[in-house]
Amino acid sequence: MEHRRRSTRTLLLALSGGGREGEPRHRGQGRAGRIFLGRLGGGGGRGPGGRSEQGTAPLPHWRRRRGPRRRRPRPGHKAWAAGSGGCGGAMQSCGRWWGRLAARGGPRHLRPAGGGGQHRQQQHNQQQQRWVGGGGGGGGGGGDAARCIEQLLPRHDDFSRRHIGPREGEKREMLRALGVQSVEELMDKAIPGSIRLRRPLRMEDPVGENEILETLYNIASKNKIWRSYIGMGYYNCSVPQPIARNLLENAGWVTQYTPYQPEVSQGRLESLLNYQTMVCDITGMDVANASLLDEGTAAAEAMQLCHRHNKRRKFYVDSRCHPQTIAVVQTRANYTGVITELKLPHEMDFSGKDVSGVLFQYPDTEGKVEDFSELVERAHQNGTLACCATDLLALCILKPPGEFGVDVVLGSSQRFGVPLCYGGPHAAFFAVKENLVRMMPGRMVGVTRDANGKEVYRLALQTREQHIRRDKATSNICTAQALLANMAAMFGVYHGSDGLRDIARRVHNATLILAEGLRRAGHKLHHDLFFDTLTVTCGCSVKEVLDRAALRKINFRIYSDGRLGVSLDETVSEKDLDDILWIFGCESSAELIAEGMGEETKGILSTPFKRTSKFLTHQVFNSYHSETNIVRYMKRLENKDISLVHSMIPLGSCTMKLNSSAELAPISWKEFANIHPFVPLDQAQGYQQLFKDLEKDLCEITGYDKISFQPNSGAQGEYAGLAAIKAYLNAKGERHRSRGLSEQLCGCLAIGQVNTPQNFLVPNVERRQHLGCQGAPGSQLPPARWRWRPSCLLHGTIWFFLCDTRGQVCLIPRSAHGTNPASAQMAGMKIQPIEVDKNGSIDISHLKAMVDKHKENLAAIMITYPSTNGVFEEEIGDVCELIHKNGGQVYLDGANMNAQVGLCRPGDYGSDVSHLNLHKTFCIPHGGGGPGMGPIGVKKHLAPYLPTHPVIKIQTDKDACPLGTVSAAPWGSSAILPISWVYIKTMGAKGLKHASEVAILNANYMAKRLEKHYKILFRGVRGYVAHEFILDTRPFKKTANIEAVDLAKRLQDYGFHAPTMSWPVAGTLMIEPTESEDKAELDRFCDAMISIRQEIAEIEEGRMDPQINPLKMSPHTLNCVTSSKWDRPYSREVAAFPLPFVKPESKFWPTIARIDDIYGDQHLVCTCPPMEAYESPFSEQKRASS
Repeated sequence: MEHRRRSTRTLLLALSGGGREGEPRHRGQGRAGRIFLGRLGGGGGRGPGGRSEQGTAPLPHWRRRRGPRRRRPRPGHKAWAAGSGGCGGAMQSCGRWWGRLAARGGPRHLRPAGGGGQHRQQQHNQQQQRWVGGGGGGGGGGGDAARCIEQLLPRHDDFSRRHIGPREGEKREMLRALGVQSVEELMDKAIPGSIRLRRPLRMEDPVGENEILETLYNIASKNKIWRSYIGMGYYNCSVPQPIARNLLENAGWVTQYTPYQPEVSQGRLESLLNYQTMVCDITGMDVANASLLDEGTAAAEAMQLCHRHNKRRKFYVDSRCHPQTIAVVQTRANYTGVITELKLPHEMDFSGKDVSGVLFQYPDTEGKVEDFSELVERAHQNGTLACCATDLLALCILKPPGEFGVDVVLGSSQRFGVPLCYGGPHAAFFAVKENLVRMMPGRMVGVTRDANGKEVYRLALQTREQHIRRDKATSNICTAQALLANMAAMFGVYHGSDGLRDIARRVHNATLILAEGLRRAGHKLHHDLFFDTLTVTCGCSVKEVLDRAALRKINFRIYSDGRLGVSLDETVSEKDLDDILWIFGCESSAELIAEGMGEETKGILSTPFKRTSKFLTHQVFNSYHSETNIVRYMKRLENKDISLVHSMIPLGSCTMKLNSSAELAPISWKEFANIHPFVPLDQAQGYQQLFKDLEKDLCEITGYDKISFQPNSGAQGEYAGLAAIKAYLNAKGERHRSRGLSEQLCGCLAIGQVNTPQNFLVPNVERRQHLGCQGAPGSQLPPARWRWRPSCLLHGTIWFFLCDTRGQVCLIPRSAHGTNPASAQMAGMKIQPIEVDKNGSIDISHLKAMVDKHKENLAAIMITYPSTNGVFEEEIGDVCELIHKNGGQVYLDGANMNAQVGLCRPGDYGSDVSHLNLHKTFCIPHGGGGPGMGPIGVKKHLAPYLPTHPVIKIQTDKDACPLGTVSAAPWGSSAILPISWVYIKTMGAKGLKHASEVAILNANYMAKRLEKHYKILFRGVRGYVAHEFILDTRPFKKTANIEAVDLAKRLQDYGFHAPTMSWPVAGTLMIEPTESEDKAELDRFCDAMISIRQEIAEIEEGRMDPQINPLKMSPHTLNCVTSSKWDRPYSREVAAFPLPFVKPESKFWPTIARIDDIYGDQHLVCTCPPMEAYESPFSEQKRASS
C-alpha cells in the first residue's frame, strides 16, 4: 500500500511541477501541471476506468506528505542525470507510469475516436491524437511517455509524414477498396504469420529533419581533414561548382533510373556516351563501357575477360600495382579458379602459353613511368592479353597505352571532378580493343536510329548482360557508377583537352619542383621518371619527418620498409609545396627551386613518353568552356529524361522511392567528401561512428549479427555473401587442418614484394607432411580434390587454405534476378535452377528433389523474399530449414527488403546472409545507373569470413578468416552511407515499419484497381500481393498484336516511365509503386493503364488499325504532333493528350521516336558520332546549290 501511495504522490508531484518528493517546484511548472491534471479529469494517476493502475484511487492532496527540502541537484550530478531533463528519478518513474496510462488510450473522455487498447489498430489507421512522444512514423504515433511540452510545442518536421505519400484519409479509402478494416489486417493477410515480427524494432526515437542534420554535422566534424598526399589511386581534386550544383545536387540527375527506356533517357545516354568517348580518346582504345564500380573491380573484370578469351587459368599481376587492386584480383581469382602470380615484368615467362593475361600499372604504385611495350609484345607473341591500369590525368601528357598495343585499359576517373569521399563512390573506366567488345563487362551506350531515321542513343549489346544471359553473362555487374561517370564526363566537357593538359602539366611541374627540393635536402628518390608520385628514402629519421608532417596536418604514404610516398594533385598550391619541403627539412622554398631548375622542369615532356596524339577533338569537348554554356548544356540534357521530379517511376524490384533533400545534403560536406580512404583511423572517427550506428540499426532491422559495408553494389554484395558462405564451408569441413596449415604457410612478406609459389606450396613444407584434423602432423595426403589456394593478401601476408575443388552447388529459383546466377558463377559455384509453381512460389517438390540429388555438394540456396513474382511465400521457413538440414546455407537477396522492414526479419526466419540494396530500401538515389551500395549482413557463424582489406585493418577479431577483398576501398562507397543513416534516424522504428506497410498497401490498391482490366499473374495464398505485382500482357499478342514493349512506350505519352518489362516473366510488366507515392499519383498511373487497355480493346474489336495505332506508333514526340503532316487514323489529341491530367503546360515529351534496337547492335558505334552528324542541314543545301 505504501508503494502505491508513493507512486501516486510521485505522479502528482511531477505533473504539478515538483521533481523528487520534497523538492521545490520549478518556476512556472506548478500551474501548468495543475492545468494539465485538470484537463485529464483531475484524477492524477487514474487509468481509463477512472482508477489508478494499481487498482486504488489516487491520494487526495491533503494526504500528500512532504519530506525535508532538498537542494536541486546541479547539472552533471548523478541525481540530475538519473531524471528526465534534469528533473530526477521520480520524474522518470512518472514518465513510465504515464506512458502505460497513455498506451491504454489515455483518460476516457480525451481518447481519440476509436477507443483504447482494444481498438489500437483502428487508431493506427486514423488521424489520431498522439499521447506518446517521440514515436513518429507513419501516422502511428507512439513512444515511452507523453509530455505537456510536446502538446504545446508539437514537432513540425516529422520526416515520416514527408516521406510517406498517402495521407490518413487516402489510406482509409485504399483500405476500403481492398475490403479490409486496417493496415494491420492487410499485413496479416499478405504476410505469413509464422514470420511476422511481433515486437517493435529496438531503435532510437526519430529525429526531425532539421535536428538530424545538426547531429550528423557534429559527427562529421570528428573527421580530421588533413592534406593527404597518399595517392594509391585516390587524389584530391577541384570539383567545378557548376557541375556540383547542377548535376550532383540536382534531383533531375540524381533520381533517374538506368536508361532502359531510351526514348525518355536521351540526356544521360548522351552524357555517358561523352564519358565513353573521353575514355577512348585519352587511353587510345577503340571501345569503352559506361563505368564500373571501382578500379579494383575493373582489374578483376579484366582478369576474367582474359580467362574467357583464351580459357587459360594463369594470370600475371605486376607486384607494383596498387595493393588494393592486387587484393581484389586475388580474391576474385580464388573463387573463379584462376591462378594469379605476382611478378615483376622481367620475371614473367609466357613461353608455356598457359597465361591468359598480364596486368600492370602505368605509372605504377610507386610513381615510376616505365616502358611496357616490350612486355606487351612478348605477351602477344604467346597469345596473352595485356591489361593496363592507368591514370586518365597522367595520360593527358603521357603516351597512351593504346599506342603500345595494350588490349584492356582500366582505372578510376575519380580525379576528374569527383571528391575523395573516403573511398567512393567513384566511376571506374574500362576500355578494350574492338575485337574484345562483346566480352567487355558492364553497360555500354551505343548509337542507333529511331523510327524517323534520326541518330539516337541506347544501351548496346544488352544480350551479354546478367539480366539476359544470367550465369553465362560476361559479368554480374548491374549497378555501375553512372552519376559519377556523368560528373567525370562533364569535367572533361568543361575543361576540354587544353584544360586537362594544363591541369596535368601543373601537377607534373609541382612534382618536379618537389623532387628537386628533396634531392637538395639529401633524400633519395627511387625513380627518375614520374608523373605525380615520388617514393622517397629519407636522409634523416623517418619519425622526425612524420612528426613534422603531423604538425602541418599532412599525410604521406608509409611503406612497410620505411620509405615514404608523396602523390601530388591539382589542388596543390605553392604554400603546400613549401610545407612539404619544410617537413623534409629542405631550406629552400618552392619559388627559389623553380627559378633554379630551368629546362629540368620539362620532365616527361622531354622524353619519348610525351604524348603527341590529339584527344577530345569532338565538338562536344570544345563548346562548353564557360559556366553559362556548361550549365545550359547540362540543363538541356536533364530536360530530356524522366526522373522522380516528373512522375512516379513504377519499376518493379527497383524501389524508386523518395530521395529526400535532407538525406542528400551531407554528401557534399567537406567533412565527408575530402578525406582519403587510407588515412589513419583516428582521422576518420566521424565515419567510424556513422558505420557503427548504421551497422547497429541494420542488424536490428534484419536480424543479422554483423554487417560489412565493403560491397559497393547489390551484385557485389551477392558475390561477397556467397564467397563468405564458401569460405565458411571450407573452414567447417577442415577447420583444425586449415587453421594449422595457415599458421605454417603464412609468409610475412611486404606488399609489392610478394611472390606466390607457383605450386602454392611454401618451401620447407614437405608435400607428405600435412596436418591432421587436430592440428598434429600426419602422413596421410588429403583427397585429390583438395588444392592449395591463396585466400588473400592481408597486411603483407599471403593467407593460404585448403580448398575443396568439387563443384559446390547453389540452388536458384528460375524467377531470381539475373545477378543471382551470375554472382554464384563468379563465386565458383555450380547453378541448379529450381522451378516455380503456378502461384509464383518455389516448387517445394522440385526443391526437395534437387536438395536430395545434390546434398553431398550443396552449398547454398539463393532466394529473393518476397519473391520476384511479388508474393510472400508461405513456406519460406520450411525452405530454410530444409537447406540447413542438408548442410547448406541460405542466401536471401535483399532487393525486396522494402516490404519487410519492421514486419519480418530475414535473420529470424532462417536466412544466413543477405545483401541490402541501400539504393532501394534505404533511399540512396539510383543516379541513372549508380551509385549503389550492397552491404551484406550475416549471422554470427559467418562473421569471421567477412571481407578484409590489405591497407586498412577492418577485421579485428583474432579468429577472423576473411574471404578476401571485394572492393578497392575498405568500406566501399562510404560517402553515400550518410544518406541511409539520415533516412533511418529520421524515420525511427515506427516510421520504417509504416513505410513498408504503405508500400504493400499501395501495391495492393493498384492491383485491385487494375485487376478488372489486366490479369494479375501471381497472388499470395490469401489473394494479396506484396509490395509489387505482375501484369500479364501476353494475351494481347494474340488478340491485338500488342506486346509489353508497346504498353511501355505508350505510357511515355501519359508522362510515365514504364514498369519493369518482361521480367521475371517474359511478356509481362512488373509494378512497384513504393510508399512515397500518394493516392492521386497511383490513380493517375492506373487511369493511364486502363486507358491503354481500352485502346487495346479498340484494336481487338477492329475499330483501330492493327498496325497504325497509338500503341504501335508510340511514343509521340513534340515534332511529330506539331508536324504539318498528320496522316494517322487517330487524332493528335489522342496521341499526345489521351487523358485530362496530361496537360500541355506540364506534359513530359519524349524527345525521340521509338528506337531500332536491332540496327544498333548490328551497327555498333560506342563513341560520339562524327562531326558531320552535328553539321547544320543548311550546309548540305549550300554545297548542293554551289
